[in-house]
Amino acid sequence: MAGELTDPGLVAPAALPAWLDHLSGERRLAPRTLEAYRRDVSGLIEFLGGHLGGPVTLHALSRLEAADWRAWLAARRRDGCGARTLQRGLSAARSFFQYARRRWGLDNPALTLVEPPKSPRRMPRPVSEMAARALIDAPGETGAPAWIAARDTAILSLLYGGGLRISEALALTGADHPLPQTLRVTGKGGRTRIVPVLPQVRDAVSAYVALCPYSIQRKDALFRAVRGGALGPRAVQAAMELLRARLGLPASATPHALRHAFATHLLAHGGDLRAIQDLLGHASLSTTQIYADVDAGALARIHAATHPRARKRPA
Repeated sequence: MAGELTDPGLVAPAALPAWLDHLSGERRLAPRTLEAYRRDVSGLIEFLGGHLGGPVTLHALSRLEAADWRAWLAARRRDGCGARTLQRGLSAARSFFQYARRRWGLDNPALTLVEPPKSPRRMPRPVSEMAARALIDAPGETGAPAWIAARDTAILSLLYGGGLRISEALALTGADHPLPQTLRVTGKGGRTRIVPVLPQVRDAVSAYVALCPYSIQRKDALFRAVRGGALGPRAVQAAMELLRARLGLPASATPHALRHAFATHLLAHGGDLRAIQDLLGHASLSTTQIYADVDAGALARIHAATHPRARKRPA
């Protein structure tokens, strides 16, 4: 029963292999995540050895106070760990304690009192309207085979014209062609949304299909790689890297930046924030609200640069 340690003298390092086997076998964590969790909890145990001045047994772990947990997080921050790394470390510690609670009755109420550090809010970096148009036109100027240029134009048109993620665009099949006026898209969390399809986007996809050398059956992937298989996201990212280098755009000009541009430009032209939330498939309006912040920042810069009263007077 939790709270009644069955093996209080068991040292924490000896408990790690069983927990890691559980994560690998039952939880099926990815190898990289598993290794990160192992490092996090091993580091915690090493820190506690010095912090507590004695062996880190299950009994010692059960007596940790909130101040001990905060001291560990503070030590990691001093070592240069950012908020996301600290969040992952705390998540790993909680996973270990949950397992140890079931296996050995280890309980530490203080752990529930420790709040993970908040990550700084990342502002989206959309491309400009001019850059978006240039990116969509650029594949035809690269010297690539006509069908590949048409394919890349079609995909970028979907990202910018419909606000799709790469995965959503690449999930389209032959059954989706010709594209209807509204497209049903399944995004993150299995959430389904209806996205209007602009005539220019439908035309771009039809132009690609007409040039594609491979037969596209209803169950086949709509967008095909050079050898005929389903196109992967890395190929789209690589194509975007070449295009932005050709156009002199920054590294922030990624395929996802076109989705950001879709939202930001809609908002700049009077789009309703809640309608944009529905078009993007966001579960929460607060996620979409960040685009209003981006747009407000752009307006402030334009105001400062152009308004007569904002201009600095000569000394």
